[in-house]
Amino acid sequence: MVIVLYALTALLYCALASHGWATRHPQLSAAGASGGAASAVLIPATDTRGGESQPMWWHLLMVAALASHGFLLHETIFPADRMVFGFAFALSAMLWLGVGIYWVESFFFSLAGLGLIVIPVAMLASLIPLAFPGAQILGYAARPLFKLHFIIANVAYGLFTLAAFHAFLMLLAERRLHGFNRRPANGAGALEGGEYGRWLGRWLDLLPPLLTLEKLLFRLIGAGFVLLTLTIASGLLFSEQLFGRVFRLDHKSVFALVSWFMFAGILAGRRFYGWRGRVALRWVIASFGILLLAYVGSRFVIEVILHRF
Repeated sequence: MVIVLYALTALLYCALASHGWATRHPQLSAAGASGGAASAVLIPATDTRGGESQPMWWHLLMVAALASHGFLLHETIFPADRMVFGFAFALSAMLWLGVGIYWVESFFFSLAGLGLIVIPVAMLASLIPLAFPGAQILGYAARPLFKLHFIIANVAYGLFTLAAFHAFLMLLAERRLHGFNRRPANGAGALEGGEYGRWLGRWLDLLPPLLTLEKLLFRLIGAGFVLLTLTIASGLLFSEQLFGRVFRLDHKSVFALVSWFMFAGILAGRRFYGWRGRVALRWVIASFGILLLAYVGSRFVIEVILHRF
């Protein structure tokens, strides 16, 4: 049954990625024929307020992929009356939630080529537990407070995962725009390094304006920060219930608190000092990297490198 779910999830994601490529490829070719049109980074080809124009079957396929991936996570994380979890399952859950948030966003904003990254990465993440089945069996998984903590934490991870994708794409788009503005008379742009560079530049031209991406980015960070705060608070309560003390000084707690302060600093800098551009984007990616170390990175070292479970 589980193997069938793995195959079905991968097949559905593959169909979505193939449709995305087939839809965007003519636009990439058209962008190349017209010389790149890097101004699309500022002025979109379509109205970004009306959402993506996708056929109904695409939305049904997306629902089926999310349902299949979600059921797969449930069957692999909660077999029988226990809970099995590890870095591979955490990555799979993060990308599942990231795709779900991307799908909801697509109703309100035209995210163009964002799905060309998110969906293939989610497909790979859904298969990672097959290669790295080592996991931690949690004996306290049945406790209601832990379940609440687990759900909130994973939703926060999902929001920050998509925010990191946004920030990475914005860095590339900003570099593309600055390269276009500094393009010499012979037409060589900053990202125009061979066929790959030209393809990447055309793909970035299909993204929404930087202002739209920035608005979405800080929405995601704001929502994720609220949930990360609730995650830390519920984790403290759960720690007191299970271990008899509110705070345990371990790698997860330290990295989670450091990332919380970093995201708080980003939001405060945005609110009071108007932070934007490369500085803010690099801080977002760095903060996500620290948050990733709070569980996924540390479990990867323990399970894969040290072979401890």
